[in-house]
Amino acid sequence: MDQLPPCLLSTTYFGPVQWYQKLHRHSVVWMERHDSFIKQTYRNRCVIAATHGPLALTVPVEHDGASTLTRDMRVSDHGNWRHLHWNAIRSAYGESPFFEFYADDLAPFFEKKWEFLVDFNEAVMHKMCELLDIQPCVKHTEAYEPHPAMADFREAIRPKHPLPDPEFTPLPYYQVFGQKHGFLPNLSILDLLMNEGNESVLFL
Repeated sequence: MDQLPPCLLSTTYFGPVQWYQKLHRHSVVWMERHDSFIKQTYRNRCVIAATHGPLALTVPVEHDGASTLTRDMRVSDHGNWRHLHWNAIRSAYGESPFFEFYADDLAPFFEKKWEFLVDFNEAVMHKMCELLDIQPCVKHTEAYEPHPAMADFREAIRPKHPLPDPEFTPLPYYQVFGQKHGFLPNLSILDLLMNEGNESVLFL
């Protein structure tokens, strides 16, 4: 597959399949750290398939009041979220074909504390790329700027009202609750990994 030209992405917490498709297909991915933090986005949220349907898991964040840039957002310990997220993931995917295979790789993200959201997300991204067996070329922006010559997905890939993306057509794959809910497209990369394992890359 020929690689696509460079693109821009926002940081994500266990981002959706669409986001990881960009990492896999584009020659260079510029990761944005200097955007204004927006709530209810994939910056600190992922969506998994739970027994009752799609379930959003959100990392609580805080800032010092001086800056609302994504790079300055700190991971909060509010609400015992690490324990809740890990329990939700185990409940959703405990019966999936590959949960036991990947559990030891995932558990540390819900045990260790990170100070900054972007560093946490970066660690998640590197581990997911390792498990997917993809080697993206990722660079970091130095300022928030328009880049008219580059594919800009910074605000296009979002949970609510995503922008059109002709590059991305969700490919159906086995899901634990598929018979109950039908195929749920573009969930967190966790959903694809738990259900398809080392064949996940074929769906990117």
